[in-house]
Amino acid sequence: MKNTEAQVGTKTVWAGEKEVLVHGATQVPVVVSVAYNYDDMDDWYDVAVGKKQGHIYGRNTNPTVQAFEEKVRILEGAEAATSFSTGMAAISNTLYTFLKPGDRIVSIKDTYGGTNKIFTEFLPNINVEVALCNTGDHDAIEKEVAKGCKILYLETPTNPTVKITDIRRVAQAGKAVGAIVVVDNTFATPINQNPLELGADLVLHSATKFLGGHADALGGVICGPKDLIHSIYHYREINGATLDPWAAYLLLRGMKTLKLRVLQQAKSAMEIAKYLQTQESVESVFYPGLETHTNHEIAKEQMKGFGGMLSFSLKGGMDAVKVLLPKLQYANRAANLGAVETTYGPARTTSHVECTPEERAAMGIPEGLVRISVGIEDTEDLIQDLEQAFEALKKKQVSLSL
Repeated sequence: MKNTEAQVGTKTVWAGEKEVLVHGATQVPVVVSVAYNYDDMDDWYDVAVGKKQGHIYGRNTNPTVQAFEEKVRILEGAEAATSFSTGMAAISNTLYTFLKPGDRIVSIKDTYGGTNKIFTEFLPNINVEVALCNTGDHDAIEKEVAKGCKILYLETPTNPTVKITDIRRVAQAGKAVGAIVVVDNTFATPINQNPLELGADLVLHSATKFLGGHADALGGVICGPKDLIHSIYHYREINGATLDPWAAYLLLRGMKTLKLRVLQQAKSAMEIAKYLQTQESVESVFYPGLETHTNHEIAKEQMKGFGGMLSFSLKGGMDAVKVLLPKLQYANRAANLGAVETTYGPARTTSHVECTPEERAAMGIPEGLVRISVGIEDTEDLIQDLEQAFEALKKKQVSLSL
C-alpha cells in the first residue's frame, strides 16, 4: 500500500495527539498541573531555557494545550503554533508583539468589531499609524501597502458581511515592502482555506468558533514560521493570555468532527442563501458561494468551500428584524458563531456591538443586517423554519399597513 499523507478529515481526528497520550489512553488527558517537578537541576534548567522539550509552568506551556496547538499547526501546514485564552487575545497579542510607536499597519475597514476597535482606538494611542481600506478594493490596499507598513492584516471572509480579499495578490504586495502578512481564517477554517499556502506569514483563528464547534470553550491560536511564532509566544507567556487546559481539551474534542460539521454547514448555507434571495422582504444577501457576490470568483480560486456563514439585510431594518428573529424555532439568538446549533444575530448586538451606528454604517453594515451561523441541522428544517418566520413577518407588515 502506498504511504501517502493523510487527508484533512483524518488529520482532524488524529493529528497532534499521540505524543501526549499516556497509560494506553486513546484520548488526550486534561493536565491541570500548574508546575512540573524536576529532580535533576540541569534538566530543569535546560527545559526552562528551551534547550530540551518539556514543561515547567502552566502559564508557559501545558501538554493538553500543546496537543491542540499541534493539531491546528498540522491542519494549517505551518512550522509552529501557539495558543491563547480567546480569539481576541490571539489578535491583540500578535499585533502588540510586532508593532511599536512609529510603525504602520494596513488593513480593511470591516474587520470584526473587536479587531476594528484595536485599529481605531488602541493602536493610535501608542502612535501606530493605521490605514484602513475598503474591503475588496485591491488597488487601494496595494497603494497603501506600497507606502510601507510593518503589518498587513486581513480577514477573509469578513465578519459579518462575508467580503472576500484576494490573499495571494495582496500578500505579494506586503512581501514587497517587508510586511508581516496576517490573515484571520476563523470563518473559512482550515477545511476551506489555508492562507499560508496563498502567501500569508501568519494565520489565526478564534478557536471558540468553528474549531471547537460546540459553543462551550473559549480559545485562540496562531500558526506560522518558528521565528515569528516564538516571538508571539514570548509576548503571550509574559503577558499571560494563556489557554486553559480544560478549554484546550474541549477544543480538541470538537475538532475531531470539524470537517463533517463544516461540510454540512456549507451545504445548508448555500441553500439558505438561495432561499433568502427569493424573499421580497430581503434587501440583500451576502454569501461568497453566490454568483452575485462581488468577489465570488476570488472565493472560488482561494477557497475549497464557501463556509457556513452568511448574512442578509431586511427591508424595514431593525423593526423587521425584531419580528423575524423571535419567530425562528431552530435558532439561538446569540452573540456567537461556528457552533453545531444555528445562530442568528444582528451585527449591532454581535460582531459590531462595540461600534456606534455611524461606525457600522461607515463599514457598510446596515442596522438591519442579520448574521447567520448555520448549524448542522437538516437543511430542509432550517429552510422551513425560515419560511414560517417570513410568513409571520409578512402578516405583521400587512396588519401594520391596514
